[in-house]
Amino acid sequence: MDKIDLRKDLNHLYQPSARSVVEIEVPAFRFLMIDGEGDPNTARAYAEAVEALFSVAYTAKFMLKKGPRKIDYAVMPLEGLWWADDMSAFAASDKSKWKWTMMIMQPSFVEDEVITAAIAKVLSEKRLVTLSRLRLEVFAEGRCAQIMHLGPFSEEGPTIRRLHEFIDAQSERAGKHHEIYLSDIRRAAPKKWKTILRQPMR
Repeated sequence: MDKIDLRKDLNHLYQPSARSVVEIEVPAFRFLMIDGEGDPNTARAYAEAVEALFSVAYTAKFMLKKGPRKIDYAVMPLEGLWWADDMSAFAASDKSKWKWTMMIMQPSFVEDEVITAAIAKVLSEKRLVTLSRLRLEVFAEGRCAQIMHLGPFSEEGPTIRRLHEFIDAQSERAGKHHEIYLSDIRRAAPKKWKTILRQPMR
């Protein structure tokens, strides 16, 4: 059984250089999504959202792997859209006022029925009230700029500035700040964390 890894198939979207900002075109993908607000370091809602997303994503994966089609694939990384009603709070890193949508992309062969069954299975095994807010949605960003950030999240500032300067030199920013988390922060040293920073542009 060959294992499908969309991160490799979509290398231009999920493995950018850390040396320079690149412009990309991001097509529409289906995502499991949960919205919330508050400091991701302390908000219980954030931790519960991440747990719910991965629980459903991995349950769907094993349903397909053990089912009649026997499809095996790598679960995609956690992604986050970040913003604030008052963007000055976002710029000032007042995380208590941050809003977010955490999400995990779903391959096209994972049908809606599989996701529905996975949610029901997780509900029967775990008391995750956050599951009531989970949705499956098509999300298309279109024209974007992105770069890989190496290191802890607290040191993203200079990399974000490079990203914004690249966009501002030729266009203008649109949409929400987008991060894609490629590292398991429970195991990797912070200096080795890999985070894709993506920003839609007009």
